[in-house]
Amino acid sequence: MTATTQPILTYSTAPTEIKEPVILDYFETFNAGNFEATADLFDAEGVLNAPFEDPIVGQSAIEAYLKAEAREMQLHPQQSATRILEEDSKLEIQVSGRVKTSVFTVNVGWLFVLNSQQKILAVTVKLLASPQELLNLRSHSKFKD
Repeated sequence: MTATTQPILTYSTAPTEIKEPVILDYFETFNAGNFEATADLFDAEGVLNAPFEDPIVGQSAIEAYLKAEAREMQLHPQQSATRILEEDSKLEIQVSGRVKTSVFTVNVGWLFVLNSQQKILAVTVKLLASPQELLNLRSHSKFKD
């Protein structure tokens, strides 16, 4: 007899309630500008899916990308929800918050996928903005094609 495993959802309402140390470390090292330490949180073949970019694969590529594109960014997580996928020992953690730069502030959602070794398999960053806000962001040189 095979039992069907249902995901378990838990919710946090403040960044201090994020329970996964690797997620807390991601925001802490990112905001400190220690992109080498941020990249080290990823699995060797981990993927960063950043807005307006092709997937960035591997720790070295992630570190190089963050050093080039994320220097002035500060991440401010506000809420999180965790889905435990028991059958394949992975966690999915959704975090919403804001990203501030010297030029703009935007609402953002992060989707983290962690393996059983507490390494980041993938982070998908989604801009949670109106179409007009997205057009305004596209006009900044950092986001031009």
